[in-house]
Amino acid sequence: MKRTNKVIISCAITGSIHTPSMSPHLPVSAAEIAEQAIGAARAGAAILHLHARDEATGRPTQDPEAFKRFLPRIKQGCDAIVNITTGGGLGMTLDERLAAAKWAEPEIASMNMGSFNFNISGAAARVAKFQNDWEQPYLEMTKDFILSNTFAQIERAMTELGDLGTRFEFECYDTGHLYNLAHFADRGLVKPPFFVQSIFGILGGIGPEPENLMSMKATADRLFGSDYLLSILAAGRHQLPFTTMGAILGGHVRVGLEDNLFLAKGELATSNAELVAKSARILGELGLAIATPDEAREMLGTKGAANVAF
Repeated sequence: MKRTNKVIISCAITGSIHTPSMSPHLPVSAAEIAEQAIGAARAGAAILHLHARDEATGRPTQDPEAFKRFLPRIKQGCDAIVNITTGGGLGMTLDERLAAAKWAEPEIASMNMGSFNFNISGAAARVAKFQNDWEQPYLEMTKDFILSNTFAQIERAMTELGDLGTRFEFECYDTGHLYNLAHFADRGLVKPPFFVQSIFGILGGIGPEPENLMSMKATADRLFGSDYLLSILAAGRHQLPFTTMGAILGGHVRVGLEDNLFLAKGELATSNAELVAKSARILGELGLAIATPDEAREMLGTKGAANVAF
């Protein structure tokens, strides 16, 4: 793993997992997404991982028109690296998932590194009353859902976005996903440094035990040596303990309302900025410095904000 003196904080602003009924603070409208993204950047986030939502219902959407309503505002309001999802919303086609990133030509796009059972149905039982009729079925259908990322799909996405100069946040939900990345690296479809986002606590992926983080790091060290940067995210209550452990190991961190709605036990975070600020404070107390967006660009080898399409 490439060691640096600075920790990159990524913030996942709204995501596609949580629904509006789960928290009144989840940004839905373009204005809310832009405001919270800029606030997260000011709190210390060097990378903003972005999804979009239908403003009327809060349902995830990959329509480029939805992204057009907030991306220019974010670019004008901060200098953070924009990272566009290609995971999209659950059940979308690959064409739908790629549409926003192909239009925006961002510095970074997410890239799921394998298919797996993706079960968030348990979240439905924790919602007393749903605001929109799509929410409960959207969550409950994941009991019988496979998040599809075949080798053909990954290769197509890497090729089409790579040709635009976009680099990737390689989302790895299990150890096998690291080997999938090594396969594409060996073929020369992607080049180092690899920004590996290791993900813990999604039912169907690797569990949120500290030993699993050590195992993921050891596997990535064997496969990529010093050609990668390790970032860590974990779902829900595991978020801050795991990101802190990862940073102590020399890695980088991802926080945000996509992955976790709570600032502390029983206390909903009122913004993404609160989660970023808490993480930055913890890292600072550990003697770890926070990377600026330009420092993160240098570390990740991105094409720069002047070379995107928005």
